[in-house]
Parts: sequence; structure tokens; C-alpha cells
Amino acid sequence: MLRITSGGFSFAARVEDDTAPQTVAAFLKLLPLDSKIIQARWSGQSAWIPMGDLDVGIGPENATSYPAAGELLLYPGGVSETELLFPYGHTCFASKAGQLAGNHFATIVEGGERLQELGELVLWHGAQDISFREA
Repeated sequence: MLRITSGGFSFAARVEDDTAPQTVAAFLKLLPLDSKIIQARWSGQSAWIPMGDLDVGIGPENATSYPAAGELLLYPGGVSETELLFPYGHTCFASKAGQLAGNHFATIVEGGERLQELGELVLWHGAQDISFREA
């Protein structure tokens, strides 16, 4: 499980070991992770954490372009930079280069009813601190 806090909200997420074991392992190596979350520019109701040219050492795994709210994606880079996508509503994952598919590695299982509020906070008030910890 992951404990995620941002903008005064707290979430618990189940890691998807069965469907994305390499992505889960790569993400857990990044913990503890403290960053900023911002509104995604091309992906609809989603926020994201840009990670630049960070090489997480994985390829596509359990990849999707249409995550549901609370289905966290890790995009390992390629067409666009490495990033973590944090959907809070209707999402089609994309970049300025076009549609992308990210690895669905974790799913919000507690606090999901507050995702829309976090998304609106990020959208209307800008970047928020975010932290990920193993629970």
C-alpha cells in the first residue's frame, strides 16, 4: 500500500503487483517521494508529476491511455518525459506529441471521494506539494 498526501488530502493506494510488477518495483525504489503535482495540459481531468529524463529502467507494462479516476500511471519516458499521471476524472493520457500510454501501477482505494476536490485545487490554485510513502 501507498500513503499519498497532497493539498490537505490523504489517500491510500493499492499497488498493482499482479499486473505491473516491474513498474511497482521501479516506483517503490523512488520512495520516499516528495514533489509537486500540477494540472496536466493535454490529458483532461488529470494532474501530473513531471520527472524529466529520469530513467526508471522499465518499458510498457499494463499500459493504458484511458485510466479511471484514481488509477495512477507511471510513464517511463520515450515520446515524452518520464512522468506520473494522477487522474481525478475523465482522462485521455496525452502530451504535446500526441496520445500516450502509461503503466497502471497503483489504484486509490481510500480517499477516492476527494480526488475531484484535489483536482480542482490543482487546476484553480496551481501546484501542490505531494508525497508518497510506503504504508
